[in-house]
Amino acid sequence: MTQQVRGVVAPGKGEKVRIETIVVPDPGPGEAVVKVQACGVCHTDLHYREGGINDEFPFLLGHEAAGVVESVGDGVTEVAPGDFVILNWRAVCHECRACRRGRPWYCFNTHNAGQPMTLTDGTALTPALGIGAFAEKTLVAAGQCTKVDPSASPAAAGLLGCGVMAGIGAAINTGNVQRGDSVAVIGCGGVGAAAVAGARLAGAAKIIAVDLDERKLDWARSLGATHTVNAKSADVVEAVQGLTDGNGADVVIEAVGRPETYRQAFYARDLAGTVVLVGVPTPEMKLELPLLDVFGRGGALKSSWYGDCLPSRDFPMLIDLYQQGRLDLDAFVSETIGLEDIEEAFAKMHRGEVLRSVVNL
Repeated sequence: MTQQVRGVVAPGKGEKVRIETIVVPDPGPGEAVVKVQACGVCHTDLHYREGGINDEFPFLLGHEAAGVVESVGDGVTEVAPGDFVILNWRAVCHECRACRRGRPWYCFNTHNAGQPMTLTDGTALTPALGIGAFAEKTLVAAGQCTKVDPSASPAAAGLLGCGVMAGIGAAINTGNVQRGDSVAVIGCGGVGAAAVAGARLAGAAKIIAVDLDERKLDWARSLGATHTVNAKSADVVEAVQGLTDGNGADVVIEAVGRPETYRQAFYARDLAGTVVLVGVPTPEMKLELPLLDVFGRGGALKSSWYGDCLPSRDFPMLIDLYQQGRLDLDAFVSETIGLEDIEEAFAKMHRGEVLRSVVNL
């Protein structure tokens, strides 16, 4: 039987979100219904509301979530009812060329649930990143559920579902930060702050946080930054070079997604160093660099999509580190709110007042 639950819907471009009754079908083959316990408010949800992702309105928002599996469809073996899971937006297929080559974190054929969730009048909803977790329950592909230690806080654990994983993975997986490395992180919102935490986990000797906002620099310090640079008052490239014996950082992580900050990252790295782009640019942005500089500096220019994570590998490992007190996921939870508070959470996020607001359900 279908179920009716409350959920947060973006009805049209730029319109305020509304709490609606959502119809959740029983899980079909390869699907699972999850009772959502907590879901972070991510900038991507605001992008959906503003029409910055696509125009497939109405959207069922929310995707950084943790909860308990309520029921599963035929053929599901990954999880069972009662499992505490983190939801992910990249259920790997195990069959594409990346998966066949043993690189499932690059899966080119990730998938979501096949059945739609709807409004009560039958209008199909587009779930944000295939999840739609600003709802009491949601329908996902079973591969989007990763079982983790049930004693973990849902509010903290759910953040691994997107932004925190993207930042940590940009440092550990994409940037391959090594013990003793110097790392600079440009942009210290939720993703950038997580990249700082990831660099610390990897054993970086020097972690330089760069931002325009002293609040964000304070967050970065609390998560492991050894040095900070306020880009309002300092030349970023000169400052990073000055903190690295004039050389530049071994790894520079750009967590803003703008041409000007990417140029800073490019020139703030050491020769043969690595630049990681994890900030998400908009379609109209263009980058111009002297090709001779690209050639002459060597190294690697990488993009990090979801922190190049493999949820089945990375989520349980990071939850273990959280339980051991080695990764402070609780530090990313600035406040807990209800479904009715999401518009204000968007405003706080826009003003830079929070790392993450988290909806408790």
